[in-house]
Amino acid sequence: MDLEKIVNKGINDLSPYEPGKPIEDLERELGIKNAIKLASNENPVGPSPRVLQMIDKVLKDTHRYPDGNATKLKEIISKKFNVNSNQVTIGNGSNDIIEFIARTFLSTDDSAIYSEHAFAVYPLVVKAVGAEGIEVPSKNFSHDLEAILQSIKSNTKIIFIANPNNPTGSFIGRAELLEFLKKVPENIIVLLDQAYFDYSSYEDDDVDFQILNDFPNLVMSRSFSKAYGLAGFRIGYSVSSELLANYLNRVRQPFNANSLALFAAEQALDDDEFMNKCLQLNLEQKKVLYGGLDSLGFYGLPSRGNFISFDCQKNSTELFNKLLNNGVIVRTLGVYKMPTFLRVSVGLPEENLVFLEKLKNMLG
Repeated sequence: MDLEKIVNKGINDLSPYEPGKPIEDLERELGIKNAIKLASNENPVGPSPRVLQMIDKVLKDTHRYPDGNATKLKEIISKKFNVNSNQVTIGNGSNDIIEFIARTFLSTDDSAIYSEHAFAVYPLVVKAVGAEGIEVPSKNFSHDLEAILQSIKSNTKIIFIANPNNPTGSFIGRAELLEFLKKVPENIIVLLDQAYFDYSSYEDDDVDFQILNDFPNLVMSRSFSKAYGLAGFRIGYSVSSELLANYLNRVRQPFNANSLALFAAEQALDDDEFMNKCLQLNLEQKKVLYGGLDSLGFYGLPSRGNFISFDCQKNSTELFNKLLNNGVIVRTLGVYKMPTFLRVSVGLPEENLVFLEKLKNMLG
């Protein structure tokens, strides 16, 4: 059977997304112990203690299907962020939301726009449904909003904007972002991917869900995988107009979020004290990493996330492999067309010191 002739044509040009290497794989392959992973922008502190203390309550009912409508979680999001629960769509991670957007609005006759050096999943979902992907060159490793507007075609249905952007960490200020949204035609959906919102809003004046009142074509997605420390649970959500949410929920698979994930998200949203400690730690340790990288001659891109992409000034693969062999997992950025860069996540103080010390030893 010649599968290439019958498979969706867009999929032929895709390569599977490659996540950061798991710690257990590295330790098994190299026979090392106490490896550290600073590759996937996870919260190194882990989830709120409330999640861990109360998870037993839901374990006894895991023979039952989860709430397919995620009613309680939607109500908590609604109350916390002052939105209507009918505006909320729950995803199996915020990646699920990106899939919903593509499947709801794109066909083989349509196009979608995303920036160079933006999240790798955008072109994956666009091409997977057979639509045309329009990649707009970045400006100083950030979205060139004016160029994005100029790239709109008559068949453009979606614009993807990540703020902060992964992997560059670039941030679009509130005023600039609002001016951009005003210029986008109302028949084009804008997905504002705010997976790192908690980190950016801790440092800058980021936009909140209230702007949805002015932009009915806007979908704002957020994740519990980053600052909330629930990456392993796979849970995220979006807020949009009720009309848009209704369409997104039509393509959402039944029971796409499991019972443990829903419960963990509910508990995490209620622990602001823990969240603030994590955000403060990230800010402090990000400064440590910037200082250490600078002292070693590496330039780190300004970041409003919990990671730093730094320029090795040559192909980064060699340094990446040296770090792996020394028990430190970071991320190469060749897939993002940044072959001289590595991305390091902000870890615990001791992890960051180990990373900087081993990096220094390699250069010596």
